[in-house]
This record gives sequence, C-alpha cells and structure tokens, in this order.
Amino acid sequence: MTRFAEGAFRPAPGRAPLGSMLLAQTRAETRLVLRHPEQLLLNLLIPMALLVGLSLLPLLSLPEPRVDSVTPRILALAVMSSAFTGQAIALGFDRRYGVIKRLAATALPRWLLVVGRVSAALIVVAAQLVVLGVLAALLGWQPAASGLLAAVVLVVLGTLAFGALGVLLGGALRAEVVLALANVVWFALLLAGGIIVPLDQLPDGLAAVVGWLPSGALAQGLDSVLTLGGWPGWQSLVVLVAWGAGAGLLAARTTKLA
Repeated sequence: MTRFAEGAFRPAPGRAPLGSMLLAQTRAETRLVLRHPEQLLLNLLIPMALLVGLSLLPLLSLPEPRVDSVTPRILALAVMSSAFTGQAIALGFDRRYGVIKRLAATALPRWLLVVGRVSAALIVVAAQLVVLGVLAALLGWQPAASGLLAAVVLVVLGTLAFGALGVLLGGALRAEVVLALANVVWFALLLAGGIIVPLDQLPDGLAAVVGWLPSGALAQGLDSVLTLGGWPGWQSLVVLVAWGAGAGLLAARTTKLA
C-alpha cells in the first residue's frame, strides 16, 4: 500500500490567481447578460430594426448610400445600450438583491468586480458589432478600411465611458429609479444625442452641446472614421476619455453595496 508523508493532503486554503478569478467573473457576467431576453431586445434587436429601417426608408434626409451614414451611428447606439443602460439596470438590481454585498464578502477584490463587468460589456459589445456589421454589409455598407483601427479605439473608449456612467447611475440609486432613469436617458440620447439625427441636422445650439456628450462624440467619431477613413478629430477622443475618467472617479465615491 502506498504511504504518503504526514500532512501531504492538509488543506491549503487561499484565493485563486487573479487571472482565474477575472476569467470566472467575466464569464459569469457575460452569461447573466445573455440570459435576459429584455437585455437582448434592447442591445441587439432594436439596433437591428433601426439599421434596416433607416437604411431602406427615407425617414431622414441622408446622403446615398444611406446605410453608410446610418451604420456608424447604430454601432454607437449598440455601445450605449450595452455599456450604459444594460450595466446600470443590472447593477441596480444586483444591489437590490444583495448580489454585490455577497460578492464583496468573497476573496474577489472590488476592482476585479468592476473589471469583470467591463470585460463582459466589451465581449457583448464586440458580439453586437459583429452581428450589426454583417447585417449592414448585406445592406451594402462598405466601411473605409483605413478607419477600422480608429473605430476599434473609439468603441473601446465609448464602452469604458458609458460603462462608467452606467456604474455611476446603477451604483447610487434605487433599482426602480435606475430602471426608469436609464431608459429615459437612453431614449433622450437616441433622439437628441447625435445618434439617430446627425449633428449637422440638429439646431445649432443643441448641436454644440451634443458634440460634448459621449453619445455625440462616439457617433460623430465613428461616422468620420468609417466613412472617410483615418482618425477622428481630437474632440471625440477627449470627450470620451474625459467622461469615462470623470464618471469612473465619481462612481468610485458614490457606489453602494446595497
């Protein structure tokens, strides 16, 4: 019979490596998003419907081919839907049901909880953009190849900025208030935030303000790089970085566990 040294099977409790914990948390957050049909409706089906409708129907005055003007702004809408509205509502109800408080009592560092949510948002956004990009290509969309790298940078910055705003909203208010307010903000930015209606078709005063909002900066930046190629102007990048940093710092001070 094989003999083992004394203490060979003594328990050695300790937390898993940070990489393993991050991977597990990201996987769990991604699955939770994909399991909610209402999130799927908001994050994918509505942008798909708007992409098809605005590309085929003359609802707005847009240059031809219409799909080239519509697609960048619908991609911005997808980023906003997942990173802001979806994250805010999910965080608000996680706080209400005690999920965040229980996770905070585990070996998971708080920063890793945030990074896990952001990583999941980036995965969901990437999947959305692939689906929307394929649909737009079927409608005749031909993006400028020289602007694809810049588009990726804008999408990452936009996801971080809207994600920070989502955490700021969902981490400070009651779940019912978050649900109502997140949808109101989403609808307002959809109509008057530079997404559906281009900045050059908004009233001058409103266009000047919208250009400094994350929705307007992301939509305008994506429209520029995917239509003309190259890199966007400094304003789009600065606006997204400033909103992300400001909202992130404020969220770190105001987010509650319950």
